[in-house]
Amino acid sequence: MKTKTLITSVAIASLALIVACKKSSTSTSSTSTTPPANPVVIPTQTTTQAAVALAGASNFAILAGSAVSNTGATTITGDLGLSPGTSIGGFPPGILTGTEHINDATANQAKTDLTSAYNDAVGRVATDIVTLSGNIGGLTLTPGLYKSTSSLAISSGDLTFDAKGNPNAVFIIQIASTLTTTSGRKVILSGGASASNIFWQVGSSATFGTTSVMKGTILAMQSITFNTGASLDGRGLTRTGGITMAGNALVKQ
Repeated sequence: MKTKTLITSVAIASLALIVACKKSSTSTSSTSTTPPANPVVIPTQTTTQAAVALAGASNFAILAGSAVSNTGATTITGDLGLSPGTSIGGFPPGILTGTEHINDATANQAKTDLTSAYNDAVGRVATDIVTLSGNIGGLTLTPGLYKSTSSLAISSGDLTFDAKGNPNAVFIIQIASTLTTTSGRKVILSGGASASNIFWQVGSSATFGTTSVMKGTILAMQSITFNTGASLDGRGLTRTGGITMAGNALVKQ
């Protein structure tokens, strides 16, 4: 009888120990987490950049070198210009709320001023310039000067410009080659950032994906392509090439 009681007690104690171990294991498993990957942190710059002076090009939402073409219900708020080319097609169905200048004195002066603005942007230097490369989707940029020695893309996430509470903060992005956004990607403004104070100097061409949302002035050496539904708050300005649109909303900022 004593032996039977002892065996029963040991069995009960063993069962309690097993249950306790399982609870401990479950608790540890439920609370343990995999440390998140370290996010990319953009250094804060102390060098203040002045806005790029656009002069006669400032009134243009669209200014191209060789040609302007459109398909679909594009709306442009701001002037539309072409110099030295003469071919503008697709208006209507495109709607222009502004003045059209085709190789006239206003367009020619704007193109001269665009060249000066482009050279100003590409020539900017700073001791604390930040180098960018590849895909910049998902990053947050603070005021200052940025440089890429090749191409940039906004593809894996949206790009944020944070002015840190300063509505006059200027952002200049120097790009040696192309600028591309993929479908649906957005440029987001925060902290008082303004599209009118963002300048993209593009060494070749820019292409904006379907329904993507872009902010800032595009100073492109060659061409700009807006795919279906892409929008721009800012300006699309090209020195030598054409601008192609397809059902876009383009507002001068």
